[in-house]
Order: sequence, then structure tokens, then C-alpha cells
Amino acid sequence: MRQRLRLMILASLFAVLTVVGSYIRIPFPVVPLTLQVFFVYLAGVLLGSRGALLSQLLYIAMGLLGLPVFTVGGGLQAVMRPTFGFIVGFAAAAYVTGLVAERRRTPSFGHYLLACLAGMTCLYVLGVTGLYLNLNWLVGKEISFLGALRIGALPFLPGDLVKAVGAAALAVRVGGPMSQRRVG
Repeated sequence: MRQRLRLMILASLFAVLTVVGSYIRIPFPVVPLTLQVFFVYLAGVLLGSRGALLSQLLYIAMGLLGLPVFTVGGGLQAVMRPTFGFIVGFAAAAYVTGLVAERRRTPSFGHYLLACLAGMTCLYVLGVTGLYLNLNWLVGKEISFLGALRIGALPFLPGDLVKAVGAAALAVRVGGPMSQRRVG
């Protein structure tokens, strides 16, 4: 019971951190860098698959209920935005990152980085696919999948790699998935 309560509290904290991360913008030459994805990866490596998924589902639910938690605000209309696939990808990325992170009991930077990269792959697959489908079928702008990849992934990839390295480094310092720890 105590472990479950702790996980719910930590998942809520990471949902809020993801919201805060959407408002932190670091200017870069091509695209501004936000910290949402950093907190998605960090949730995965620190909370494990279940807690990380819960944190991002809570984040998505808050946004769909109308709270201005997404980078572009909130509400059900967010589903129609070309970037909504990336928001859905947050949940998948957090879950997969946590799943890979849970596979090893001994903390290792390389293992946590691999977990973050697996999560990043999920994020980009869902995000770029959502972007492609939205632009072609909802917006009516014909774009190839390669074109969607060019605008939806390539500009963000360097920053997301830096975030993955940062999350892996922090996870090693903190100690990895909290789901593997016993509450005393």
C-alpha cells in the first residue's frame, strides 16, 4: 500500500514536471529546446514503466481536460493538432524507457542511456507518424513520410540526444528505477 501511494505521488510529481518542462524554452538556432522530453525520459529511468506511464497519462489527461499544460495550451482540440502524436508518444516513450531501465538492477549510465534511446525511438515513431497522418488527412497538405521525418524529427534530434544523456547521467546519480526500491 505504501509503495503504491509513493508511486502515485511520484507519478503526479513527474506529470507536473512535464508541464513545467513545456514552459521552459532554451533558444537554439533551429528550434527552441523545451524540457518536456527530458522529464519523460527521467520519469522512465526513475519511476520504472508503470510509474512513468502513469505520469504521462496524467499529463495528457490534464491537457485534454482543458488545463493549459501542452506547449500550445490544452483542451480536446489538441487532438487535431499535427503534433499530438508526439504527446501520445510521451506516454509510450516513458513506458518503454522504464521497461528497459527495469531490466537491470545495477545502475549503469550506458544502460540508462539505452533505455532513453529506446524511449526516444517510440516517441519519434508515434510523433512523426501522427504528424504525417494529420498533415495528409486532416490538414490536406500532402507530405511524404520522409518529409514528415525531416520537419518532425531531424531538427529536434540533437536536443533530444542531449536530454537523453542528461537523464541517464542523473539516473545513475539517483539510483535508477524507484519501483525496484523497497519503502521502509
